[in-house]
Amino acid sequence: MFDIAPSELLLVVIVAIVVIGPKDLPLALRTAGRWIGKMRRVSNHFRAGIETMIREAELADMEKKWQEQNAQIMAQSAAASAAETPHAATAEAPAHPVDPVLAPHAPTDPAPLPPPPEKLLPVESRGERPRGPQPADEGHAAVAPAVHPHTEPGQP
Repeated sequence: MFDIAPSELLLVVIVAIVVIGPKDLPLALRTAGRWIGKMRRVSNHFRAGIETMIREAELADMEKKWQEQNAQIMAQSAAASAAETPHAATAEAPAHPVDPVLAPHAPTDPAPLPPPPEKLLPVESRGERPRGPQPADEGHAAVAPAVHPHTEPGQP
């Protein structure tokens, strides 16, 4: 895009040193760098906004196309089902019409649940370990808490 030859760049540097001066040149270069950075950020932000708008427009077009295709498929499906069952046209209309968009997600009749057990089994027969404090076994004596030899009972 911009073609700068080394001789042209050398000419720009010499003019900058003469016009700005060697003492203020670093400050001028820093300021120019900041301005270039700001311009790059603004251009990147603008470019990202444009790309987002294009992407949203493409998605809207695709969604419209999908809705049209879905409507065609639904019409073909309705025509095919009406052709297969001619008595369906004379049947009563359902009490609550179903939205064609929500029809695939409509709840169906659930399978019946099994009847609850008549009697719950005790914990031991279920093979689980009983919970809570258990009485001591007959063959083992209860172990008293150990007392430190340098303290009297009742002291920590």
